[in-house]
Formats: sequence, structure tokens, C-alpha cells
Amino acid sequence: MVDPGEPVGDTVPSPRERRRRNREQMVVSILEAARAVMRERGVADLSLREVARRVSMQAPSLYEYFPSKLALYDALFQAGFRRFGPYIEADVLSGTTFWDFLRCHFEGYLRFAVENPELYQLLFEHPVPGFAPTPETMAEMVPLLERYTKHIADAIATGEIAPGVSASRARDLTIAMMHGITSQHLANDRDAPPGGGRYGDLIGPALALFRASWSPAVLPPLAGTSDSQSETPTRPGSASGTEGR
Repeated sequence: MVDPGEPVGDTVPSPRERRRRNREQMVVSILEAARAVMRERGVADLSLREVARRVSMQAPSLYEYFPSKLALYDALFQAGFRRFGPYIEADVLSGTTFWDFLRCHFEGYLRFAVENPELYQLLFEHPVPGFAPTPETMAEMVPLLERYTKHIADAIATGEIAPGVSASRARDLTIAMMHGITSQHLANDRDAPPGGGRYGDLIGPALALFRASWSPAVLPPLAGTSDSQSETPTRPGSASGTEGR
């Protein structure tokens, strides 16, 4: 018979382990409270005093977890980007063509913004004067961006698409389009579901424009589409689009 005073299953955590777990739980609570404040007051109007109040803590005690407001913003940026990744990595399960991949990114980007508006603004709209993510936080973004660029480069190399510019320029063009649609959706159709409303419904037509323009053809690219950077534009039929590999 088990003694009711004895632990069942895992061993009782040490005092050090309990302190670590308690700290991790408090950090999660602080980040959630900070997100709530940003949603209510705006991203740039984050108040440490209000965050502390919501987690039943004195304001000076908050500095034991985050030494400054910028440090808290950095932690929110990191948490936001980790949350963002799965929204656009779902393309792994959503089809095999480049256009399936691109649709998944457009829809995932918009869905993330609708469901996490304060994190979307922090990540992609730079609303906080003087805040810049630390190099360590920014480094977490690199693999996802490289993966996106590589997918475009592979589609160019196999002849599936022929944008007439390098993979990175094609990437930036698609990002600009998806960001524009998303920003307009949040500004004008906030209550509409992702993919609905005046601007969310433009994802299909936007993809159709890209498909009509980037389908392989013998026509040369339009004047003014050459890169101003050091990269060499990828022409229709070229198999040299290996950037991002």
C-alpha cells in the first residue's frame, strides 16, 4: 500500500528546480499580461507598472525578470516570432506546387495578424521608437527567411516559375504584397475572418497576378525589373537561381 505521504511517480523536485519552474511560469504570465496591455493600449504604450499590477507584483520586482522595457519588448518579439513560424510552415502539409506554398504563406501571414494583432505589429510594423531586437533574437528569424527564399529559388531553378528577377527580389515582392493586404485588412476589415472582407479576399487575385506574370515564357522581363543589388536576375529558362540554398 502506498504511503500517502510519499510522492508518486516523479521524484519531488529540488528547491532549485522549483524556483526555476516558478520563474518560468512567472515569465509566461508577464508576457501574457504584456500582450493584453498592448492589445488594449497599443504596442508603443506598454506600461511596466500595469503589467506588474496584472501579475500581482510590485513594479520594481518586475526588473528581476526583465531589466528594462526594451528587454521585455525583445522577449515579446522572440515569443511572437516563435508563434508566427507554425502559421506559415503549414505549407509542408498543404500541397506540392509553388503556388500551394505561396498561398499558404499569404493565408498564414494574414491569419497570424488577425489572431495576434499586437505581436504582428511588433514584428512587422516597428511601432516602438528606439526598439530594435537583439542580434540573438534576430538570428532566430534567419532560418525561416532562408527557407522561404530557397523555396522560391528552387522553383526558379526547376522552371516552375520565371519571375525575371533573383530569388531574393521575388521573395521581397511577395512579402510586400502579403504585408500590404494584411495591413489593409487589419485597418479596414478587422472583424472579418482571415481571407474575407474587402482586402482579405484579395489573396486569390494577388496570387493570380503573380502566376500570370511568373509563368515560364519566352518573353523578356519588363524594363526596370533588373536588380539594383549585386545579384544577377534569373531569366526565364535559366537554371541558375540557386540563391538561398
